Amino acid sequence: MGDVPYTAWPRIGQPPPWTPLDDHLLYTCHVVDDLTRGRLAHRPPVPSMARLAPGELSVAVGPASRSTWRAVGDGSYRHSSVLAVGQPAFVIGSLVGSALGNAARRRQAAADARQRWVADGHGEVTVTDRRAYFGHPQSSLDLGWTGLDTADLVAPDAFQCSFRDMYNGSPQLIRLHSSLMFVLAAHAAFPAHPRLAGGSWLPPGFEAKCAAYGRTCPQVR
Repeated sequence: MGDVPYTAWPRIGQPPPWTPLDDHLLYTCHVVDDLTRGRLAHRPPVPSMARLAPGELSVAVGPASRSTWRAVGDGSYRHSSVLAVGQPAFVIGSLVGSALGNAARRRQAAADARQRWVADGHGEVTVTDRRAYFGHPQSSLDLGWTGLDTADLVAPDAFQCSFRDMYNGSPQLIRLHSSLMFVLAAHAAFPAHPRLAGGSWLPPGFEAKCAAYGRTCPQVR
């Protein structure tokens, strides 16, 4: 398992600019600090439109995008058959054109049958101490931490997980953008995850960067 591809700090000069991702990571550090110290229940709930269970605490709400590892087609395509009459040149041209069209549709169908990351849309994600709920008219998602088969942080802000579809049992692999989801999922269901145990969910030198900008970062790794 490789490290999360964070951008390296410059060797000399000032630290890189403070970014919205740094704000997100620092907030995550404070949530994790409260979690490990048993104080998470004392945090005020973040307002959310998601339906929560009794005692469930919303800790973050914001815009998100969902991607799914899947094919966009099943390999089938419409085969066009042409019956051409008339002058030989016209007949030949019609048959050639039909054959070229069929070949193009066949290639496109084969390409659509290959799995790849497909963007499913943008929505609002609510992250709680128990799950993440992604609200979207066509591709909503309810991810309970203990129902995940795998969880990982594949980029500084990309949470990737796998699970079984609750309706047909088919395996699903999806990505949402947040490091907070990974840390909460790992604490709940993957406590030995190497990114959690080794602290590599945070970029190298993040605590020093916080200090350089006068931000207080709790020790969480």
